[in-house]
Amino acid sequence: MSDPFLIYGANGYTGELVAEEAVRLGLQPVLGGRSEAPVRALAERLKLDYRIFNLDDPAAVIAGLAEMAAVIHCAGPFWRTAQPMVTGCLQTGTHYLDITGEIAVFQALAEQDEAAQAAGVMLLPGAGFDVAPTDCLAAHLKRRLPTAHHLVLAFKALGGLSRGTMLTAVESMGNGAGGMIRRNGELVEVPPGWRTSLVDFGRGPETTVTIPWGDVFTAYHSTGIPNVEVYMAASQEMVRNMALGRYVTWLAKLGPVQRVIKQRIRSGKPGPTPAERARGRSLIWGMAEDGKRAVQSRLETPEGYTLTAITSVLMVQKALAGNAPAGYQTPSSAYGPDLIMEVKGVVREEIT
Repeated sequence: MSDPFLIYGANGYTGELVAEEAVRLGLQPVLGGRSEAPVRALAERLKLDYRIFNLDDPAAVIAGLAEMAAVIHCAGPFWRTAQPMVTGCLQTGTHYLDITGEIAVFQALAEQDEAAQAAGVMLLPGAGFDVAPTDCLAAHLKRRLPTAHHLVLAFKALGGLSRGTMLTAVESMGNGAGGMIRRNGELVEVPPGWRTSLVDFGRGPETTVTIPWGDVFTAYHSTGIPNVEVYMAASQEMVRNMALGRYVTWLAKLGPVQRVIKQRIRSGKPGPTPAERARGRSLIWGMAEDGKRAVQSRLETPEGYTLTAITSVLMVQKALAGNAPAGYQTPSSAYGPDLIMEVKGVVREEIT
């Protein structure tokens, strides 16, 4: 476990949580980022080494990854930042993990599976709340019903969002991202708020609405199930606003509108407070069916950002210990459906 690893974007809201979790477990990661002052301040507080480099400089990325056995990449939006980091990892033999939930990133990294296998490098995006718990639940449902051809996942996150998450969402809207499902093995675009469904997370039926969550891409790779939909708990007002968004999405593409929204986000708090994260829980439900039989299971986990720190560090520990299957991986394809059960406080329940 002495091999060094890097946490890039450590000065961000989630990156700092990841760094703190690593130190709590007695690890000594190297912190990285592009802005020296905040990275240095965090490194001094946690008594860690740090490296400063910008991802738009390929030579600097390679130098920054030198001697690093693995990297937990925490600097989004990942549709901009993942590729230069992955390119560097393939050249330096560094295992890559990130905390993205962006479908485009999962797709782009999956296309580099052969290159990663040739380099002996693991590419594991989605090592956080997006998509570790849902991916493990998907694989668990497939294990329960090997003949399944439809998979539905839903979640309810009891807690707030970080600035980084909200900024990524705004940029995704600006890039024209709407809804997405998987149908007969293919990704299919659908309108925002395409479909609603009632889901019981264990506290009675609640309204949920389809969203383009990462599992729309990853669950197919983890399970082979060709039809996948993902839902999020939502108020009736949110459902109405998503439906309205079908007609005004073009506004989010305008530069002035993007700047105003981002300015408002940056003026807010970085993310949920420690007390809010401690109180928060994440509830996840899933169903797999084969036309004759359906199985349902539920998960309850720590709050999403807390869970992201725990699961990403858990997986990098496994990679540093030599358990890092080369090529493109999902959390469950690398470490099995019971990976999430290694996290303290996680409860899994079989419904049917």
